[in-house]
Amino acid sequence: MGGGISENENPCLIGAGSPNLRMAGVGKMKESTQNQRRALISINQNIMLQPCMINKRGFSGKDMTRDKKSEMPKMFAEDCKIIGVEECDDDDKEADVPLFVKHAEDFLDEIDRMDVDEMEEDVEDPILDIDSNDLEDPLAVVEYVDDIYAYYRKTEISSCVSPYYMDNQSDINEKMRAILIDWLIEVHYKFELMEETLFLTINIIDRFLEKQSVVRKKLQLVGVTAMLLACKYEEVSVPIVEDFVLISDKAYTRKEVLDMEKLMVDTLQFNMSVPTPYVFMSRFLKAAQFDKKLERLSFFVIELCLVEYKMLKFPPSLLAAAAIYTAQCSLYQFKQWSKTSEWHTNYAEAQLWECSKLMVSLHQKAGAGKLTGAYRKYSSSKFGYAAKSEPARFLLTENFDK
Repeated sequence: MGGGISENENPCLIGAGSPNLRMAGVGKMKESTQNQRRALISINQNIMLQPCMINKRGFSGKDMTRDKKSEMPKMFAEDCKIIGVEECDDDDKEADVPLFVKHAEDFLDEIDRMDVDEMEEDVEDPILDIDSNDLEDPLAVVEYVDDIYAYYRKTEISSCVSPYYMDNQSDINEKMRAILIDWLIEVHYKFELMEETLFLTINIIDRFLEKQSVVRKKLQLVGVTAMLLACKYEEVSVPIVEDFVLISDKAYTRKEVLDMEKLMVDTLQFNMSVPTPYVFMSRFLKAAQFDKKLERLSFFVIELCLVEYKMLKFPPSLLAAAAIYTAQCSLYQFKQWSKTSEWHTNYAEAQLWECSKLMVSLHQKAGAGKLTGAYRKYSSSKFGYAAKSEPARFLLTENFDK
């Protein structure tokens, strides 16, 4: 059409094939276009551009015009690629994300994973409320059971004796003590007494021998009298004095037993209310979610310790916790100490290792030698053959410094 503007002369003309469509101010548009193209050239060439993606649906090849004289910069030509929306895949979409954004997203993802891992650890080993099932049991005294055991922990030191008290005895030694206690374990089993009675008996013997010098001929008398006192404190049906005279093969008379009883209660100032390992065992087993196998093996391990003089260096609560820990390791053959057990015993696993290794050694040699009272007791069907359990030998070689 005469006087019209050709497609090549005006790149701003859309649909140039229509003879009636014109753009006014051709000179101004050219000038504006040239100014804009000069601005692009002045952009810093060091800027790294992300590859461009241009949707070609919005334009038609017939309707789009281009100024051949104004070439696209080479940098743009190489980095730009015209694709369709349907051709755009996930990799292309990720390519548009700036690098620093990806780093930030990775960092946040890592934090999220750490939080999830910590939450999983908490879920895997939570601290359980071990008294929740006993709320209706008045004998469980749930309201102040924690106060009771806090008091036991404070006063257990008063029930402990020096691990060197035998140095003050001139006529007896630790081996004689071991023989006496091994025999008393058998007497306790024969009389079918409660477990509390045995632990209190041993405690009375040690506290008395720490304060009173005794000749070896009277040592067995001290033992049977201590059991008589413990029975009076713990048992409902108490064996009579004649029973203890007979069980000692009439080595002592009734009068000698009663005279020794007076001497012992005077020496101990009638203090029989002491926390023995037994009171801690009952609570700590509950925290360990025990079954019969664990209970029997734990008591077997701790009764082995009653015979050993060297175990007096450990407080009753530590002995109880270590016995349960050692029994768990023996049953499962790997280290087992839950957060619940740690919370209620106030002992971390590392605090039990020294005592536990000694217990494993005692367990290994329990059936050997002459002092086998506890081993034979726990080898019976009544106690589930607990003594036959495999010792946790791996604890002896475990590197606890890790």
